[in-house]
Amino acid sequence: MLVAGLVISGCDDPKPVEAPKKVNHYETGRFALQNMLPVARLWSPDAQPVTLTSSPMTDSTGQDGKSGNWRAMFGSVSRKKAEPFMYSGMADSKTRVDHGVEDSFNPNNRSEAPWDLNFLKVDTDKAFEVAQQHGGKALTEKDPKLQILYELDWDSHGNQLRWHVVYGGSDSNSKLTVLVDASSGAFIRKE
Repeated sequence: MLVAGLVISGCDDPKPVEAPKKVNHYETGRFALQNMLPVARLWSPDAQPVTLTSSPMTDSTGQDGKSGNWRAMFGSVSRKKAEPFMYSGMADSKTRVDHGVEDSFNPNNRSEAPWDLNFLKVDTDKAFEVAQQHGGKALTEKDPKLQILYELDWDSHGNQLRWHVVYGGSDSNSKLTVLVDASSGAFIRKE
């Protein structure tokens, strides 16, 4: 009894455990898309991506090919419906993947053409490197805080999946847009 009393009295009061600090996670486009895909396939087993777009962030320029928020539109040929899905790596987000409201979808419309994931071999970090070599480097050296956005779509005329690397925060404020082949990593053109 005496030994047990000495052991118990020698213990310190436990320190309160602090919750881990939430941090923002910035991810490449392919990472975000792969996280949205299982949820999209729950919505419709034949769901295929139509577009993928990053969102501007106040605390990240996107100059590393990453963003904290991504939005993808998935289409279902069997249901003739499309639905937006969002990926968030932000600490204040309640869920990593969320979805919006479904809308009508016509897979025969060239501007809504879904594409096969097997075409996506080059991620946003590599697309950024290519864009830097074709005019982007001069812009980011001039303005180190210049926002970079990424858009992925299927060009049905050229039969290719393309990254649009947009320098300037949005299409309307774009100082330069560089198109990069998302299958080979080859430079396509500047806009």
